[in-house]
Amino acid sequence: MTDRITLRGLRVRGNHGVYDFERAQGQDFLIDVDLELDLARAAASDDVADTVHYGELAERLVAITAGEPVNLIETLADRLVTACLDDARVSAATVTVHKPQAPIPHEFADVAVTLRRSRP
Repeated sequence: MTDRITLRGLRVRGNHGVYDFERAQGQDFLIDVDLELDLARAAASDDVADTVHYGELAERLVAITAGEPVNLIETLADRLVTACLDDARVSAATVTVHKPQAPIPHEFADVAVTLRRSRP
């Protein structure tokens, strides 16, 4: 599948982490999503009902990220990629969760986890 919908840099405040201060104070997470699906029908019809509405998808991802805390961004990424695959039109999804304020006592550019899941 070569058709894609991409959402980059969705910033959400969440309370995820293994440390108590991460859960108490919260921090920003950045989410990138790539959905693989056939967009021919949407292109022909010019109807949003024939595609994944990226605004609605963003709302679901925000609700998950701002919701119940988890220890690991691996777990968060799994919840997000599962939500992406809830739409049967999506054949595969890739989600990257960036944790730019990770508690690392050194200067760093990024910490991220990427998961890709596809339908069997």
